[in-house]
Amino acid sequence: QVQLVESGGGLVQAGGSLRLSCAVSGLTFSTYAVGWFRQAPGKEREFVAAISRSAATTNDADSVKGRFTISRDNAKNTVYLQMYNLKPEDTSVYYCAANRARLPLSKTPDTYDYWGQGTQVTVSS
Repeated sequence: QVQLVESGGGLVQAGGSLRLSCAVSGLTFSTYAVGWFRQAPGKEREFVAAISRSAATTNDADSVKGRFTISRDNAKNTVYLQMYNLKPEDTSVYYCAANRARLPLSKTPDTYDYWGQGTQVTVSS
């Protein structure tokens, strides 16, 4: 059974930092690219960042470029999203997802095969 479990969300003041983790099990982790997406109430799910199987390639949304960093540890079957200088508009439920496709990294939610349940990030002003 494939599982993706996000953790690390919470409440933080604007300008603060959080690190999200996505623990993956039930698949050969090193053969999957992983992406982070977010969805705020009443809005569509949007791409945040993605990382390739080997971590050699990453892709970030323009809205988080320079503030968020995606990384992975294939020995721990875990992907991280380090978030700095958080803004109130970053408030969302954050999801990780796994995609077996090769490069280029996809920004489209429908191309991802497996999803976690999400973790809430709330940034207060």
